[in-house]
Amino acid sequence: MARNFILTLRCPQRSGIVHAVTEFLVDRGCDISEHQQFDDNVRGQLFLRTSFSSTDPDRGVDELKGDFAAVAREFAMEFELWGEERTRILVMVSKTAHCLNDLLFRWRAGNLDGELVGVVSNHEDLRPMAEAAGLDFVHVPVTAETKAAAEDRLLELVDEYRADLVVLARYMQVLSDELCAKLEGRVINIHHSFLPGFKGAKPYHQAYDRGVKYVGATAHYVTADLDEGPIIEQEVLRVDHSFDPRALATVGRDAEALALSRAVRWHCQHRVLLYGRSTVVFR
Repeated sequence: MARNFILTLRCPQRSGIVHAVTEFLVDRGCDISEHQQFDDNVRGQLFLRTSFSSTDPDRGVDELKGDFAAVAREFAMEFELWGEERTRILVMVSKTAHCLNDLLFRWRAGNLDGELVGVVSNHEDLRPMAEAAGLDFVHVPVTAETKAAAEDRLLELVDEYRADLVVLARYMQVLSDELCAKLEGRVINIHHSFLPGFKGAKPYHQAYDRGVKYVGATAHYVTADLDEGPIIEQEVLRVDHSFDPRALATVGRDAEALALSRAVRWHCQHRVLLYGRSTVVFR
């Protein structure tokens, strides 16, 4: 049976890059099933994602990585190569349920392209929802005095569950700079796109007072710069003067769930390439 792989890379623009990649795969009897590339003429960079298969039972990720290293050196490529292992996802929540509920639904329907392995929370409220889905629920309370210990426990859980990705599905705690650095590129957060326009408490009340016409949400990688990490996906929904704060919040929850699920799915499909403070997303 054919084994499936995904190659992603970034390198300075020059001629011969795509030819080198396809020649490498053809020489090893691989069949390309999907190929996308983006030439960033502003930054002088090429981004590429190629999905391919091999019928050689002895050809695995490590062998392909080792062989491709010579091509990567020639073109100064930064590359990653994955096999068929599904991304293992640890979800973190507080008290708000809509994002977790949406992720659970898509996971159980087989539409997330990742494997939920557990739920961590600083409150007990969503334990029934997680356990009803057959997931472990770990309560890690957080106070100003216990924050460092709580983050140490989180890192232990990431190792324990062999999590490739941590999803903050409305987890209402700010991660420390140290934790952000240790999990760089492996944590996705969701927030309403009113930031930074409507900071602080009751953002939807602030939006109502200003008569907003769009409600939105942003899914992004977490960095030490609060809510300013590389953006993966954004969703906006139109509203009007008839939407009171409660109705705006309802629309906002829809936008948050949509943006977060797409970001998680694209990350699991290795469609998101990080570059500095931005991303290239091959949808």
